[in-house]
Amino acid sequence: MTDADAIPGDDTSGDTTVVAQGTFDILHTGHVHYLEEAASFGDELHVIVARDANVSHKPTPIVPEQQRRDVIGALSVVDEARLGDSDDIFVPIEDIDPDLIVLGHDQHHDEDALADALAERGIDCELHRASARPESGDDELLSTGRIIDKILRDRS
Repeated sequence: MTDADAIPGDDTSGDTTVVAQGTFDILHTGHVHYLEEAASFGDELHVIVARDANVSHKPTPIVPEQQRRDVIGALSVVDEARLGDSDDIFVPIEDIDPDLIVLGHDQHHDEDALADALAERGIDCELHRASARPESGDDELLSTGRIIDKILRDRS
C-alpha cells in the first residue's frame, strides 16, 4: 500500500481490529450506520473502499475512488480508510490482519465462500453481518440507487 492509498486516522493501537468494506458512492445514513456498527465491535476500524475497476455488481460509481476514500477517512469512527487492491481483494485484508470483518447487511458477499477464501489464504478472522438501519419514514434514502433515482425524478 502506498501513502496515496491510505488516509490514516487516530494512531492508537487497539486490541481488536475491525475491517469494513464497500463502494460508498454518495455517502448516506445507511453507510454511516454500517460503519458506526462495525466500529462498535472493536478498537480500530479500517475501511477498504472499492476501486472503480472492482465494482462489478452495480453501476460504476459516480464519485471517483480517491474522493470516496477521503470522505470515508474523514468520519470520526474510521481509524484508516484505504483503497482496495485492483487485482486481489485480499491484499489489504492481509496487510491489516483484522480480528473481524463486518459485512454490510445488504452486501452481495457469500459468507461461507468468503470464510473459505480467507482460510485458504491463512487469514484468521471472524465474519459478522451488520444489521440494517431501520428506516424512519418513506423519505429516508438508505441507498445510493434510491438517491440517484430521486435526483433524476425530482430534478429532471
